[in-house]
Amino acid sequence: MMPNLSHHRSLLLLFLCAILPALPSALAQDAPPAQQQTKPTPPAPDDAGPQTDNGSIVLKKKKEADEPPPPPAPEAPKVKNPDNATYSLRIDVPIVNIDASVILDKTHQFVPGLKPENFLILEDGVPQTITSVRTTQTPITAVMLLEFAANSYFLIRDMQNASYSFFRSLRKDDYVAVVTYDLRTHILTDFTNNKDLIAQSLQSLMIPGFSDTNVFDALYETLDRTSRIEGRKYIILIGSGRDTFSKLTLDKILAKVKATPNVTIFTIGTGAFRNELRGGGGPRELDYLQAQNQLKTFASMTGGLYFAPIFEGELPDIFATINDSIRNEYILTYRPTNNKNDGSYRKVKVLLVDNEGHPLRMQDEKGKPQKYSVIARDGYNAKLPVE
Repeated sequence: MMPNLSHHRSLLLLFLCAILPALPSALAQDAPPAQQQTKPTPPAPDDAGPQTDNGSIVLKKKKEADEPPPPPAPEAPKVKNPDNATYSLRIDVPIVNIDASVILDKTHQFVPGLKPENFLILEDGVPQTITSVRTTQTPITAVMLLEFAANSYFLIRDMQNASYSFFRSLRKDDYVAVVTYDLRTHILTDFTNNKDLIAQSLQSLMIPGFSDTNVFDALYETLDRTSRIEGRKYIILIGSGRDTFSKLTLDKILAKVKATPNVTIFTIGTGAFRNELRGGGGPRELDYLQAQNQLKTFASMTGGLYFAPIFEGELPDIFATINDSIRNEYILTYRPTNNKNDGSYRKVKVLLVDNEGHPLRMQDEKGKPQKYSVIARDGYNAKLPVE
């Protein structure tokens, strides 16, 4: 007899309904313990304060390329001067140029070929450092200041002939003025390079009008005129050196010579020849010596030469020596250790030394010692602060 299928299905359903409610609890007991999940922390009450984490914070290092550039420096504030005025600072470093000639005493020849280490400059006794030494042949700007008085008439003709030999050697860029003096100065010709005009002015010297001479006033006026001309100037003073009625004293004319820059005076004293003719001795001899000493002082103060010819025929050689001395000279440049612009007068002395600092000795071709002279100004006036 076949079992009833519907009856079996009913029994199966009743069995399943009986065991299913107890199955989850049984499975929970038999399964392994699962990892517990962290429950979120409930929010703290308001009076608990903020929750903080005291653990260390590690920041990853940024690459250098990612770092921002440093901020630019702040610009300086721009301040305008009142009324848009501009101001500058100037510092004057004084430079001194000394013209020097080195001449053999016997032949009056210029000595070439000297080197910077052969020169020693003393300013107020203090050695100076020479920055440069150079030789030059500069154009001549000269004044022939001639005493034209009755007491020197015997030398006028010879003076004219010697003067011809001087200005005939002038070059195209040389300029010469001719001035005579007795009680006052007379300009025969202003600065010119016309040799014929100079010759005509010298030929006009025929008969002097006065015997008295004011050499101090004449030299002062000539120095005043030449000071207005730029560059190096020369004065060739030919006369007895006697002064009779000048308004200036010897001290004042010496102060003028000292204060006039860039002027070299050559003096030719005619008193020696006249003293030989008349015979020396007594007050006349003292007068002659004083006059010659004054001319010598004018020359030595300015770096010139002094001549005292005894014979008439000496003048051509004297003018040739002056011409050679003017044409050839050394220019010494240095920065003084005393750089104050106080207008004071600085005494300068130029010496020649050897490699060991001893006085330089010169010899001729035969080995004989030769004496020489260094011709240079004996000082200069420093600038004033307002210059």
